[in-house]
Amino acid sequence: MKIIITLVLLLATTFGATAETQPNEEQIQQMIYQALYHDPASPRIGATSPKLTIISFTDYNCPYCKKFDPMLEKIVEKYPDVAVVFKLLPFRGESSSLAARVALTTWREHPQQFLALHHSLMAKQGNHTATTIDAAFVKSGATVVTPDELSRETLNLNLQLARVVGVEGTPATLVGDTLLAGAVPWESLETLVIEKRAQANEK
Repeated sequence: MKIIITLVLLLATTFGATAETQPNEEQIQQMIYQALYHDPASPRIGATSPKLTIISFTDYNCPYCKKFDPMLEKIVEKYPDVAVVFKLLPFRGESSSLAARVALTTWREHPQQFLALHHSLMAKQGNHTATTIDAAFVKSGATVVTPDELSRETLNLNLQLARVVGVEGTPATLVGDTLLAGAVPWESLETLVIEKRAQANEK
């Protein structure tokens, strides 16, 4: 219950509601849906009007995320009606948080440069440091940014959303109503995507 209350307060701040309105359960579920799928502060790739949107909970210090992330880009390339929303998480220390915040700030200030920076941050073996994050900017050609307060708020919201969804580690991938835990094989990911796309077509 504490998680839900905290999340509702964050959602109210993010989406302009007020605590006094005391949203009912249906309204809370709608706010969670909006935060997961339509938060403009969350980076996204793929279709602009997707049949299926995948939510990727990921961490720039996570070795399994670094292996799994390219599969998500392969999905949106193979299935042009699919989108991926990145929910960056700071599970692995202060440098994980810093990497996520510079990526989120880049997404808002220079969205066209996000993906190149994202690739560079994911390409680093092992944990990031301030130096390797600076190097990722140089390698990607992205404009250097200073993490802003909104990036911190987005990380806090992502953490609450992860808890509500049931994320216990990264990578975690929400495909339709199914949460994939860990860096699952390509075949498992693609099979689920095909299934959920078919279900979307039936609606």
